[in-house]
Amino acid sequence: MSIQPDQEQPEAFAAARYIKVIGRGKDGARSMSREDAQSLYAAMLDGRVSDLEMGAVLLAMRIKGESTEEIAGFMGAAEAHMLRLEPPQHSHYAPLLIPTYNGARKKANLTPLLALLLARRGVPVLVHGVRHDAGRVTTAEIFEAMQQPLALTAEAAQQQMAQRQPAFLPIDVLSPAMARLLATRRILGVRNSTHTLVKLAQPFAGPALRLCSYTHPEYFTMLQHYFGTLAPPARGDAFLMRGTEGETVASTGRAQQIDWFHGGECTTLVHTHSSLLGDVPDTPDACDAATTAQWILAVLAGEIAVPPNIADQVEHCAIVAKMIRDRAVP
Repeated sequence: MSIQPDQEQPEAFAAARYIKVIGRGKDGARSMSREDAQSLYAAMLDGRVSDLEMGAVLLAMRIKGESTEEIAGFMGAAEAHMLRLEPPQHSHYAPLLIPTYNGARKKANLTPLLALLLARRGVPVLVHGVRHDAGRVTTAEIFEAMQQPLALTAEAAQQQMAQRQPAFLPIDVLSPAMARLLATRRILGVRNSTHTLVKLAQPFAGPALRLCSYTHPEYFTMLQHYFGTLAPPARGDAFLMRGTEGETVASTGRAQQIDWFHGGECTTLVHTHSSLLGDVPDTPDACDAATTAQWILAVLAGEIAVPPNIADQVEHCAIVAKMIRDRAVP
């Protein structure tokens, strides 16, 4: 009988000096430098931070809130822990990323409709998010109800996009390390910085268009600053909007403002409407996965009209994805 040597354990990372900076409460805490934030988050993703220190960091950041520099540092670390994807070679559009981490509680989650309409236009669409979330109807569950298979490898995602189908990569496939940090919510009971970071993920080798949403005004201010000053231009452009129950699909009611960030500039594509424009469009009778899937299939078949705000969102996305692609090709 042979004795197997113990697996080499990652070197422990002492987080105390970082906790001392961020852990003094909402009024007493300071923000980390971009470099310190990147070092700390890299160690967290590598599993080199103890459970005790991990909990302290996550709760401290939850209370303090992330600065733009910290988000940039965290993203620098996260980039090394994601799958790398290549967009379809012959597409006329840059790839488009739809993060989906909220799902539906009251209104039907129409993120799959947005993704399918864009893919029908020829835009390579990568959707990424959680498979399940207690008390919510996830995009993954709706795709599965539509017999739309999830992509479980980078190759499968690239093949689906090449076939003009939206590819859904679960976050535990796109970034197992980030998925592990998302899962701490079940233990701590609150969200953490990773819930913001996954919505900013950009795993493509070249530029892409990211659809990003926010739910609280302070995140709008922070993300405006991030996309306007610190997001690397080579990673592409971003649309920023208030989420529909947290999702990045336009509301079927009053339209939300959509801001387009490109090359450090911001252009407002859609202004918030104070009232409904025209009649309220048909919407699903319930928000469960099966009902939502059947309604989306009816829209795709032309039996129900595409909600106007979503149709407008598709047009904006297609136009900008084409512009990004044209900029990238000499």
